Amino acid sequence: MKIAYIVFNGINWLDLAGVYEPISKLKSAGYRPDIGWDICAWTPDAADEGGLKVLPTLVGNDLSGYDAIIVPGGRGTRALMRDEGFLQWLRTAANVPLKISVCTGSLLLGAAGFLQGRKATTHFKSYDELAPYCREVSHERITEDNGCITAGAVAASIDLGLYLCRKWAGDDADVYIRYSMDYRG
Repeated sequence: MKIAYIVFNGINWLDLAGVYEPISKLKSAGYRPDIGWDICAWTPDAADEGGLKVLPTLVGNDLSGYDAIIVPGGRGTRALMRDEGFLQWLRTAANVPLKISVCTGSLLLGAAGFLQGRKATTHFKSYDELAPYCREVSHERITEDNGCITAGAVAASIDLGLYLCRKWAGDDADVYIRYSMDYRG
C-alpha cells in the first residue's frame, strides 16, 4: 500500500502527525510491512504559520499511482482552494481509491471535486465552507463515504490514524497501536 501525504504552506503539522504516527506503527510493528509513503507537495517546501518547515520527498509529482492520499488542514487551505495550479495537481489523484482528509483538508478535497455527492466533515467552524462541495455535512468525528474519509478538527487526526489502522489491519492492530501510544480516546 502506497500513501501520499500532501503538505503545503500554512499546514497544521498536528493534522499530519496525528494520522501519520499510528499508520507508521502498522509498518514498524509488522502489521502491514507493505505500507510505504511519500511526502508530496506542489511547492519545494512546506511550512506552518510558525515557520516549521518540512522538505517534501516529491514535488509536483503525479498522484495517480497511490492507493491513498491524506490531506491535512491548516490556514493555508483557504488560499489553496482558489489556486488552480494546486487543484489541478491534486486532481491527478482522481483515480486514487481512497481520498482522506483531516480538518480543513476536506475543503481541498471538495475544491478539487472529490466530495461531490458524498457526505463529509471538517473542522466544526468550517461546516458552512464545506457545504457547497458535498451532498451532506456530517458533524461526526470521522465520516466515510464512497472512497472518501474525512475527519473533524485537529484532535481527530489520531482517531483517524487509528481508524485507518483498524480498516487496513484489523482490530488487533488497532488495539496494539492504541496501547503503544497510551491512547485512551
